[in-house]
Amino acid sequence: MSTALVVDYGAGNTHSVRAALARLGWQSVVSADPGEVARAERVILPGVGSARSAMEHLSQTGVASALADRVRVEAPVLGICLGLQLALESSEEDGGVDGLGLVAGTVERLRAGRVPRLGWEVVEPWGEAYYFAHSYAAVTAFATAHADGAVAAVRHGSFLGVQFHPEKSGPAGLDFLASCLSRD
Repeated sequence: MSTALVVDYGAGNTHSVRAALARLGWQSVVSADPGEVARAERVILPGVGSARSAMEHLSQTGVASALADRVRVEAPVLGICLGLQLALESSEEDGGVDGLGLVAGTVERLRAGRVPRLGWEVVEPWGEAYYFAHSYAAVTAFATAHADGAVAAVRHGSFLGVQFHPEKSGPAGLDFLASCLSRD
């Protein structure tokens, strides 16, 4: 059975991510150990929480460097919601926060439409609906999909990040996770 590591930064949606992984037949561990992050077959940086406190935790534990090292050697990392946002260079959240810099770009507060944006939106060009819960969105040249005018997915090297919550998106979300886990 394959194992995925879910990064622990003191908040996040680790329980629902682990439940989704179990439904797909994957074992999972939750860890903030940089050595385990470096050695893991698959790494997921989950969403939910504050950008500042998450980045402080990732930096203090050494996981920020371990994630950068993974991407540098083309080892897969999946960022979900806040996990996508943390991968960028900076965020407006919490008065301004430096990100991991895994992907060029910034995170800006949503200024139009519903804020926070909660609910199901169709992601284009995929044509599937996924569940979103966010007040900030990525601004990057590495966007690969959009929903309701905002970036929904970003890919750069071995990093893939999504603004939606696949673990809370029913069968479409599970299919998405399964495809991510099967990629090299």
